Amino acid sequence: MLTNQVNEILLVEDNPDDVELALHALKRNNILNPIVVARDGQEAVDYLFYSGKYEDSRHDAPALILLDLKLPKMDGIEVLRKIKAEGALKKVPVVILTSSKEEKDLVESYDLGVNSYIRKPVDFDQFVETVRYIGYYWLLLNESPVEG
Repeated sequence: MLTNQVNEILLVEDNPDDVELALHALKRNNILNPIVVARDGQEAVDYLFYSGKYEDSRHDAPALILLDLKLPKMDGIEVLRKIKAEGALKKVPVVILTSSKEEKDLVESYDLGVNSYIRKPVDFDQFVETVRYIGYYWLLLNESPVEG
């Protein structure tokens, strides 16, 4: 069982197939943190900054943010820029999980302070294994100063 207390994982992904695959991989690897799914960049920002439909929500900062780059409404780079500019959120681990092979995306993500950049494996078993490693490292091994 992999869990970081009760703080959730924010999965920011617009592709329904990738959402289901990620949720299945997390469950299969016994990562028990609650998962919040944002299906576009604006929804992720609304969730993180208590705006829009999350205006009255009372939740702690996520334990981990899994962020796709190619998103509608607001791309992942802009979401990352907003996260890393906010004092209360800048310490939350952000892992880019994307199919982008563009070097500029990789470089800009690290320039903005991303914690890790991973290209999504195409193979299901490799994807499940990648998610297991992400969960194990970021939720169990990594010491994070994030407070709820």
